[in-house]
Amino acid sequence: MKAVQITEHGDAGVLRYVDTEVPEPGPGQVRVRVRAAGVNPADTYMVRGGYEFFHNPLPWVPGFDSAGDIDAVGEGVTGLAVGDRAFVAGILGPSDGAFAQHHVAEARIVHRLPDGVGYEEGAALGVPYATAYRALFQRAEVRPGETVLVHGASGGVGQACVQFARAHGARVIATAGTPEGLDLATRQGAHAVVDHSADTHVEALREAAPEGIDAIIEMAASANLESDLGLLARNGRVVIVGARTPVEITPRLVMRTEAAILGLALWHITPEQSRQALSAIGAGLENGTLAPLIGHSLPLERIADAFALVTTGHRSGKVVLTVD
Repeated sequence: MKAVQITEHGDAGVLRYVDTEVPEPGPGQVRVRVRAAGVNPADTYMVRGGYEFFHNPLPWVPGFDSAGDIDAVGEGVTGLAVGDRAFVAGILGPSDGAFAQHHVAEARIVHRLPDGVGYEEGAALGVPYATAYRALFQRAEVRPGETVLVHGASGGVGQACVQFARAHGARVIATAGTPEGLDLATRQGAHAVVDHSADTHVEALREAAPEGIDAIIEMAASANLESDLGLLARNGRVVIVGARTPVEITPRLVMRTEAAILGLALWHITPEQSRQALSAIGAGLENGTLAPLIGHSLPLERIADAFALVTTGHRSGKVVLTVD
């Protein structure tokens, strides 16, 4: 089969489009004939070798998320069959790399792709939508009627958070840094949007939620955590999804509202929590409350260009690779 493989860690220059053996599914596994694969920031970290949570032996085929047709089923697998359309959330459990014509994964992280949902959309689900579900419901424990701030709503995880929170009955405030991002957040269902590049954005957030915010999903804690703490309602929660540098905070802000600062690392998710997340994603696809936005679709052999789009942030919508 054709696959993207690395034999050393580094930038996009280490990615090689090669011929390699088709993997066989073992007990409890399925093999998916990949039609599309999602590209995530986590994939670029893995290739660079700087991801503290995963260390795969080389040579290695990267990629977490894929969608396609099941073409082989291992011993003991139930509920999935050859011919099923499916998506794979590879970060939720052991799997071979998604950037290939065939992707082998544990059956528990493979979910049927509903009719009417394209393969590219299916490939856009795993990392961003599982992260959003875990942030909102397994960490922040968001309840209907609460006010949720999605800080950085134009990215893949941010869009998923807006969709999930809105469908759950929360009031959603979203930030973005461009007019296009603000428009996107509005179209995704945010009740109010704020330009986080504006000097007055903290005041605008206070005006949007004068009683305080119950849960903040934070993509850039390095820049926002201190101001986030001043925006919270009593018993408010901040879930840190992303942070690039250290940050200094005022502990009394945490004391004032008895706030909670919660970290999120998707690889700590349990099998039962994975099942819940995938079930919720599948249900949202079926009822139309979840709809990934595809921004760029490139053939697998253009993996380096896809990585450039992800690492520079010059994109609107998900970057996916199509696999012939």
